[in-house]
Amino acid sequence: MSECEEKILVEKVRELEKVRKIVDRENTAEVLGEARRLSEPLSDEEARKRMAAYSRRGFLAGGAAALLGVFGWRWMPDDTKYRLLRGTLEFDEKVSRAFYRPSRLAPEFSASQISPPRVNGGIGLSEDLDPAIWKLNIGGLFGRTDDLVITLDDLKALPRTEMTTELKCIEGWSIVVHWAGARFSDLAAKFLPATKSGREPDLVSRPDDLLPYVSLSTPDESYFVGWDIESILHPQTLLAYEMNGAPLTAAHGAPLRLVSPAKYGIKQIKRIGRIEFTGERPRDYWAEQGYDWYAGH
Repeated sequence: MSECEEKILVEKVRELEKVRKIVDRENTAEVLGEARRLSEPLSDEEARKRMAAYSRRGFLAGGAAALLGVFGWRWMPDDTKYRLLRGTLEFDEKVSRAFYRPSRLAPEFSASQISPPRVNGGIGLSEDLDPAIWKLNIGGLFGRTDDLVITLDDLKALPRTEMTTELKCIEGWSIVVHWAGARFSDLAAKFLPATKSGREPDLVSRPDDLLPYVSLSTPDESYFVGWDIESILHPQTLLAYEMNGAPLTAAHGAPLRLVSPAKYGIKQIKRIGRIEFTGERPRDYWAEQGYDWYAGH
C-alpha cells in the first residue's frame, strides 16, 4: 500500500469513528436523559429459557382474554348485544357511504373468466310466472299518485348496457357473470322519481333533491330490499334481463332482477314486481334477520 493510499484509509477510519460516536451519543436514552442499563450477556441456554417463559406468558394472557371475551358475550344481556351489533353495522355504513363515489367503478372481466352459473336464494320465486304477462309497477314518481305500469319491452327500449362483473355473496363465495339490461339510472331518467322539494327532478344538477331511498319487492312481496338512492343510481347497477348471453331463467330471477357489483347478493333482488322511490328507509328482508341494511362492499 502506498503512503498516499494509507493516509486516505486512515482518514476514512476517522470519519467512520466520528459517525459512530455521534450515533452513540444521540441514541434515545441520551436524548431523553435516561440512564442506560445493559444486561449481562446471556448464554444460549438462558436465552432459550427466557424466550420460552415469554411465550408461555403470552399464550396464557391471550387465552385468558379470549375466555373473558366468550363468557362476557354469553353473560351480556340480549339488548346490549343488539345495540353493540347495530352500532357496529351503522358505523360500517357511515364509513362506506363516506367513501362512496359514483365514478368509482368495479373491475370488469373477460369472457374467459365467466364462472359456471350458481343458483342461490329462492325466496319470492316459489310460484310459476309467465314472463309474457309480467308487469313492473313503479311508485313514487314525479306528478303521479298511482303506480306506473310498464312491460319488459318498455325496459328493453331503454339503452342496453352489458357488463361482466363479480357477484359477491354474503356467505363468502363469488362468481363472475356477464349481465345485460338497462341501467337503473336510465329508468329513473326516463320516468322521473319524485323529489323532496316537489320540483321536477334533475338527476344531474340536483341529485340531493331526490328522495333518498328505493324499495323493491317481488310480485308476491315475500322478498323485499331497500336501497340508498346513491348506490342504486351507480352506473353499474342494472335492471338485468339477460345472464351470460341468454334470457334469465326462473331460478335466476326471470324476467327481471337487480344486479350491482357495489352490493352483496342479498340486495340484488330477483323477479322484481314493484319499485318505489321513497323518503323513508324501506324494509329489507335480511336486515330484519339481523344483517347489514346497507350491505355494500
